[in-house]
Amino acid sequence: MTKLISTNPADNYSKIGEVDISPDKEIADKVSRANNAKTAWKELKVKGRVKLLEPIRNEFKERTEEIAQLISKETGKVISESTAEVTRYIEELTWFLENGQKALKDVITVNDEKSLHRIVYEPYGVAASIAPWNFPFGMAVWGIFPNLIAGNVVVFKTSEECPLVGKLVEEIILSHDLPSGVFSEVYGAGDVGKKLTESDIDLIWFTGSTKIGQSLYRTAADKFIKAVLEMGGSNPCVVFDDVDIVKAAPIIFQGRFRHCGQVCSALKRLIIHKEVAEELTTAIKEIVERQKIGNPLDPKMDLGSLVAKRQQILLNEQLQDAIDKGATIVAQTKLPKDIKGAFFPLTLLSDISADMRVWNEEVFGPILPIVTFKTEEEAINLANDTVYGLGARVMSEDINRAERVASKIDAGSITLNYEARFLACDPFGGYKSSGIGRERGIHGLQELCQIKVIQVDK
Repeated sequence: MTKLISTNPADNYSKIGEVDISPDKEIADKVSRANNAKTAWKELKVKGRVKLLEPIRNEFKERTEEIAQLISKETGKVISESTAEVTRYIEELTWFLENGQKALKDVITVNDEKSLHRIVYEPYGVAASIAPWNFPFGMAVWGIFPNLIAGNVVVFKTSEECPLVGKLVEEIILSHDLPSGVFSEVYGAGDVGKKLTESDIDLIWFTGSTKIGQSLYRTAADKFIKAVLEMGGSNPCVVFDDVDIVKAAPIIFQGRFRHCGQVCSALKRLIIHKEVAEELTTAIKEIVERQKIGNPLDPKMDLGSLVAKRQQILLNEQLQDAIDKGATIVAQTKLPKDIKGAFFPLTLLSDISADMRVWNEEVFGPILPIVTFKTEEEAINLANDTVYGLGARVMSEDINRAERVASKIDAGSITLNYEARFLACDPFGGYKSSGIGRERGIHGLQELCQIKVIQVDK
């Protein structure tokens, strides 16, 4: 059987382990078993499903350190961030478990002397769930458990960049008492995901690039099935001239450079008022230049590597394009001379023009282009100058202005000022090429369901 090799991008691509790539017959068998299981899983109701899923959540808690270590080895993410990923998404899983009944309970729309009308949320059936590599545990939680709580059965594909994290998640889930066929996992690259989505399924759940998401949307259209797609982003951060620089700089830094910038909802374009541009840029520059990059398992390191060499190559191409078109490197974090792997320096860029790839493409790595503005209208136009619309941030001590600007930015989630919480109760998704549908929150659970209306005569 063909093997999928897992390598450590922060250790010169040394081999960590391997899994079997799922052949066509295995994919077909798992989809068939899922179809056989979907009626009984639906009829178990939310309370019964949650009862079976809670022990899985508890084992994730017990094995937090083991999962985090594997995330760091496969993705290059520093161990502190990997641990935070596991902890945070266990908390989100807990929210899903505790709020599933509330989100999916029947809703009475009419109750008069003639009749009773109610909305019933019912599962679609078999969900093909495909997750990315940047949060391999977190996106497994998002892609698997809301679907199971809603009553869908799941055939899950983890990213080919982190198959061992996916394998560990599968082993933990299947060590508990789920009925056969309710959950299964397949392994491989895009061809395996394509085969899965072309199988006898009822729903596509996907988080990943816009290009792949659009392809899956066409597949869903051909099959005439539901698709929930969370895709790329190029989030703007608009900073007005009345901000607190001391507060703003570290928040902008963290918003752009966490996990080496490999986050769909990261701040990817910094739009600063001319009056404070120099001061704020200098403050961020100082943070960038004192970062330590190296072995992600070393707690002394601030940042690790990119997930793969292909990401490193793409970022170099995007950076070189900007330099060739006149961009200036304002700051870069120094890389150790003896470092080997998919490492890339944190980079601030100024003198940005709209024809540069760093402006009009999603930059999935630690490059931050900086532009300036004079008027509110100009800031809004710059913020919306993108095909994406996942998120944004607006910073101004004038809350009325911040609210006004936020209302004119085309994005699914907008943060004002210094708040930085990302909560399971809030629906998440984008405008434009950033996606279709919503994840998380009550809306996200309902997104995974058919809506049926039942009318009863009195």
